Amino acid sequence: MACNSSTCNSSGCYKGYEEEEQPKPNTKAAVNGGNSCQNLCVKCKVNEPVCCGIGGENSRFCKDCFKNNLYGKFKQAVTYNAMITPPDKVLVAFSGGPSSRVVLQFVHEMQYKAQKNYDANKDKSLPVFGVGVAFIDESSTHSFTSLHIEKAIEDIRLIVSNLAPPSKELFVVPIESIFSSDGIDGKERLKELLDAVSDVTGKEDLLIRLRILLLQKIASENGYTRIVLGTCTSRIACHVISATVKGQGYSLSADIQYVDSRWEIPVVLPLRDCPAQELNTLCSLDGSLKIVELLNGPCSGINGLVSSFVKVLQEENPSRECTIVRTAGKLTPFHFNRVPEIHDSNVPSATRRHQKRYTLKPNGSLSSDSFCPICSSPLKKSNFPSSLRSHGNQQNPDLIASACSSCQFQILPKDPSLMEEFLSVLPQQMITKAKHGDQGDFSLLR
Repeated sequence: MACNSSTCNSSGCYKGYEEEEQPKPNTKAAVNGGNSCQNLCVKCKVNEPVCCGIGGENSRFCKDCFKNNLYGKFKQAVTYNAMITPPDKVLVAFSGGPSSRVVLQFVHEMQYKAQKNYDANKDKSLPVFGVGVAFIDESSTHSFTSLHIEKAIEDIRLIVSNLAPPSKELFVVPIESIFSSDGIDGKERLKELLDAVSDVTGKEDLLIRLRILLLQKIASENGYTRIVLGTCTSRIACHVISATVKGQGYSLSADIQYVDSRWEIPVVLPLRDCPAQELNTLCSLDGSLKIVELLNGPCSGINGLVSSFVKVLQEENPSRECTIVRTAGKLTPFHFNRVPEIHDSNVPSATRRHQKRYTLKPNGSLSSDSFCPICSSPLKKSNFPSSLRSHGNQQNPDLIASACSSCQFQILPKDPSLMEEFLSVLPQQMITKAKHGDQGDFSLLR
């Protein structure tokens, strides 16, 4: 949090991010005391509060201070974890919802300020990081009308085009393109794959993995070096409980960190400290933050039950989601939960110092070279013998043996006679990862 000291230079204080371009407090209103102070923003002490943070009446902000407070959390996460550096090309995953809309806006504001600094700098030594936007069209898996999805895509194009320069390239990619460039063949394979999964929760989890694989494909083919997701505190809190229920406790810490470099293109979560309630409030207050309503429907199975449970907890105590995430954050992260060390001279020395200070030390993280080919969860080597014995089918023993227990129970067919057909419609990326045994070269991370 920001402190009240005017001389504080602590690197852990994001006072500078929150109070950027803030008006000076009205000292007359402040000294009057009484009820007048209670009707003013707790930050600037000038404007009337229009909303509350998760702290309730003790965190009443005006519109500008509320946005600056959220931006401060975002900027601190980006800075301390070296998520975005000048040489990078950043791909923002955009679904149209409040979380992805806010992260797109904040990344755009960072880029806009970097461009202004670049234009004002005579030597032009530091480049401006590039930004692209990716929208995954999942209409083939939902009962969308063609008119509905066309309207949504048009609104997304308008949102991206209305952002101030530098310009941002938009990729609208159907989810079935993870299988083939031929749309018809891809739709058929996607339908066959989802129909082969009988478990509702397994089907939802498989779609999430397909989405990540497609984002990786888009980023890799177009030269992007980071993928930014709008995953917020609320989403992570639900994942903490659902992953525990599914038996993914060992790999849980890998999914809830700021940085995930187990992929070819590192994935970063700059909104990890921002609850959905605050992001929704910001979108409702700021008329420029248009969102696109896609009626995907509520989750079902384990994911739906956990979401409803966390919602009840949040109603009882608004800080419950943050408590869940903070508690889970005490788990030991993995060695890939950080960006590889920066040696580029174009990166500001302050960014390199921040990364060196906050990066994971080798003795403070878990190591894993083996991953589930379906959900990409890190695995214990001791799990392989039991995994191998759990299936008698030997058509593709590499994939069967290296799948985690959660995927075996929820995604892989129970009937061994259906296994060959299931494997034939899996994306090639999953088959390749199973055959190679791991998912990347971690020599730099070690």
